[in-house]
Amino acid sequence: MTSRSDLRVLQFCHGYDGPFLDCARQYASLFEGRGYKVTTVFLTGKANAQVAAGCASDEVLFLEFSSKAVRGLKLGAIRALRKIAAERRFRFCIAHRFKPIYVALLGTGLPVIGVHHAFGDYQRKGRRLFANLFRKRLSLLGVSDAVRDDMRRCLAQWPHERIQTLYNRIDVEALQASLVPRDEARRALGLDAQAWIVGNVGRLHPDKDQATLLRGFAEALPGLPANARLVVLGKGRLEDTLKAQAAELGIADRVDFLGQVPDARRYFQAFDVFALSSDHEPFGMVLLEAMVAGVPLLATACGGAREVVEGVGVLFPLGDAGQLAQGLKQMAGLSDDQHRECAQLMLQRLRERFSDAAVRQAFWQLPQVRALEARS
Repeated sequence: MTSRSDLRVLQFCHGYDGPFLDCARQYASLFEGRGYKVTTVFLTGKANAQVAAGCASDEVLFLEFSSKAVRGLKLGAIRALRKIAAERRFRFCIAHRFKPIYVALLGTGLPVIGVHHAFGDYQRKGRRLFANLFRKRLSLLGVSDAVRDDMRRCLAQWPHERIQTLYNRIDVEALQASLVPRDEARRALGLDAQAWIVGNVGRLHPDKDQATLLRGFAEALPGLPANARLVVLGKGRLEDTLKAQAAELGIADRVDFLGQVPDARRYFQAFDVFALSSDHEPFGMVLLEAMVAGVPLLATACGGAREVVEGVGVLFPLGDAGQLAQGLKQMAGLSDDQHRECAQLMLQRLRERFSDAAVRQAFWQLPQVRALEARS
């Protein structure tokens, strides 16, 4: 029997761009108080002390491969991870996304829990064959029931207990402490202090479907406060197209495209409503960030967004600008008391389902984790 002081877990991440640094923190925090030491390894990305400090891990290593170098067979990455595993007594590995799962299975003999953050990862026949080849050592987690069910459809012969859900989560208290107050946030973003603001944060990309958001906002405008504005934070290849669409709809003077705003979640209290129009969002971390800020939610009723918003916000069918418009008008009619009640419901949902503490408890009850823990 291994002593608790000898227990180590390997976390293997593709990179630390975008939300994936916080994903590393989230999964490392699962082992708090459990006697494990966590080694987090990044496949791509230069060594970065700030990234290392943000991982909540006992050890952070950077393999520093380029994206080009991890195409194909990834032999260099396999050798590098094999060396790391040979020097440490890991009990199991948590790998995020398919490439790290592939490298971890070929580079080590460890049981691997593969975490998937997107739809369609096992639609390719080759990936299904690979997963089936290693099914004795591999179990899978989706960041929402929607992602989990997508994997179960692709890997139909797998027992359901091998493919489970573990929600993304958020450090509620840490984000609350970092929030910029409403008036200050509006000044920082250059927004009118008196405006009624619909906020949207995300890449300007077809997946985010801001085109439907623009149509819905235009349709809702006659029923919204006279000073209503739509504010979009983010950049992407559709920027010119969306600006042209706003002009065609006659709302260009009511829409602000602010581009990429560093650490945008700190400024969410600048919004009166947060609207997410995404096409089958796998989860939607931005929804949790809006909930922490107490901003009423409007989101598409598909993908993982439904699981986050249902019961605490307003859902509308994907691509339905008319229903989106109705939701905006409903939000505009909220009284101060209703707004406060909404904020309380969202905070309760966060603590019960999407907080570090809630997900930590859920993780240790997963059948694949209980089986691994029984071997320790």
